[in-house]
Amino acid sequence: MATTNGKQKVLIVGGGFGGIKAALELAKDGGEHFQVTLLSDQTHFRYYPSLYRTATGGTPANSSIPLASLFEGSEVNIRQGEAVTLDRKAHTLTLRDGTVLEFDVLVLGLGVVTNYFGIPGMQDFSYSIKSPAEIIRFKEHLHRQLADDRRPDLNYVIVGAGPTGIELAGALPGYLEKIMANHDIKHKAIHIDLVEAAPHLLPRMPRDTSRMVTRRLRRLGIKIFTQKVVQGVSGDQLTVSGKPLMSHTVIWTAGVTNHPFFKDNGFTLTPRGKVATDMYLQADDNIYVIGDNANTPYSGMAQTALLDGTYVADAIQRRAKGDDPRSYKVKKPITVIPVGERWVAVLWGKTRLYGWLGWILREAADLVAFADYEPWWKAGKQWLTGFDYEESCKVCLAAERRSMVDK
Repeated sequence: MATTNGKQKVLIVGGGFGGIKAALELAKDGGEHFQVTLLSDQTHFRYYPSLYRTATGGTPANSSIPLASLFEGSEVNIRQGEAVTLDRKAHTLTLRDGTVLEFDVLVLGLGVVTNYFGIPGMQDFSYSIKSPAEIIRFKEHLHRQLADDRRPDLNYVIVGAGPTGIELAGALPGYLEKIMANHDIKHKAIHIDLVEAAPHLLPRMPRDTSRMVTRRLRRLGIKIFTQKVVQGVSGDQLTVSGKPLMSHTVIWTAGVTNHPFFKDNGFTLTPRGKVATDMYLQADDNIYVIGDNANTPYSGMAQTALLDGTYVADAIQRRAKGDDPRSYKVKKPITVIPVGERWVAVLWGKTRLYGWLGWILREAADLVAFADYEPWWKAGKQWLTGFDYEESCKVCLAAERRSMVDK
């Protein structure tokens, strides 16, 4: 394999769970054998399990960590840009701005993009919580609507009953009530609907977990619609299975699709739209595909991306030494889904935990997850941000300060 100054150029594309983990593992080499570059179109790492918290009053710091902080003191070179064209023969990657990056080894973990399935009006009129910018837009809408109209929406509609939709549905009632209390709005009934096209919630998970989560949501006052197809959205209405549902607040959490980079650059895709890889997570010679992009059984889970990043770093290191890499082994991740305050559903192999015991495990899991990327002292500070409250609304901030003083 070609090298520069005796070092292999390893280019990692994607600043998500898998890409960051691979870069950190390779950085332990201290720059002796590898010249590692991490390319991301973002300046921060998004901690997706906490996005729902940020969208319901939590601090953005809990779900967004600067890449510069994660790689402080390491030999990893951070580049910001968007990958567009791959030249396999020349071993180069061209960015949107025309910059050309060379590599000996390429690791691709670009993540997924939102898929609206061609539903008319969904992209224009719905809200999302998949990025900091989308969260700001969503929260500003909630505050503006409550402050201006002095009453909640007729229906807050969440489309998609996967983990993100469930998490948001569980946290949203309490958040809306807090906003109303902060603005001295007389308490009024909050109507939150959860719409899912599949026959039951959490369609990729066991039915017993779906039943427990459904029961919990109904106790929180969430109205659940399953086997319902969303057909269109306007500024004040959602059409579901031929019937209109009045709403100015539709939140889309349902669909994602693989990053278009792979189709545009001639990768072999499976019927699921994932990239076909071999037993070493390679799509081509010295081109690895990890995380949400790879056709592995648990692709789409954060723990899977972490496993992939660790595995690929080990495979690259072994090959650099002239050794054969070990075959990739699938590991079933632990599923942890918060549903309202201090109630969490946990699937750990055949073990099920529901309620406050699950909540304790979730809090511990977050601390361990942050420690996968940062020293324990930094991870502890990051974990504590999960208990912070932050709003751009001055009325809510003042009310929160008064509440803290009263306590």
